[in-house]
Amino acid sequence: MHATVEAVSVRRYLLAVALAAALLFALLARWVLAGDSMIFDLWIRDTVHSWASPFLTTLLLGITMLGSEWVMLPLGTVLVWRLATLRRRRHAMLLAAGSLGAELVSQVLKLAFHRVRPPVFFGLTPAETYSFPSGHAFVGTVFYGLLACILVEFYRRRRAAAIAVAMLTVLLVGLSRVYLGYHYPTDVIGGWTCAAAWLAMLKLASLSSAPIDAASKPQKQHYEQRLKYR
Repeated sequence: MHATVEAVSVRRYLLAVALAAALLFALLARWVLAGDSMIFDLWIRDTVHSWASPFLTTLLLGITMLGSEWVMLPLGTVLVWRLATLRRRRHAMLLAAGSLGAELVSQVLKLAFHRVRPPVFFGLTPAETYSFPSGHAFVGTVFYGLLACILVEFYRRRRAAAIAVAMLTVLLVGLSRVYLGYHYPTDVIGGWTCAAAWLAMLKLASLSSAPIDAASKPQKQHYEQRLKYR
């Protein structure tokens, strides 16, 4: 009974997180589409660009790759394969479907909002897709967030370290997109809010059968014991 109540509370919490993140994204998108966010965007963009140095540019060029398909796709493929060989098929499906689904949603949202990207800095090659929301921020947060959740289940004692590394990676990738000029700050924030909603919904879906299992397990054990002693 206690496990069932706790599972229901967790699901309500996840649903609240998903709805709150979706609402925040909707408000942010309205602000962006109205053009009212440009003063904020340009101020943050100019401030971050003022930190420019050869060392920082080289560092953030490397960090921004962590949110690209050139890193996440091969790394994700290896991880999904490894999880499958360990008979962790649920984790493998969650990582694969969650990350690929986030990529699909990201592209659909970019096409829907049609926000033109800002000029890039440092003579870099401009991106060809639209700007809002940032795919690096959205998909990268989903990928590393799911990876942290999986690692927590395997290594519970290192929970804090896994979460901290994932959060630091996500923050640095988002910073790199603004620093290099590929995105406005609101693009990155939009990506993060989308990721929060997506991760909450994925977790909610994975727990959909938890209360039923928790409630039925004691009953099943009791029934088996009665059959044993008949």
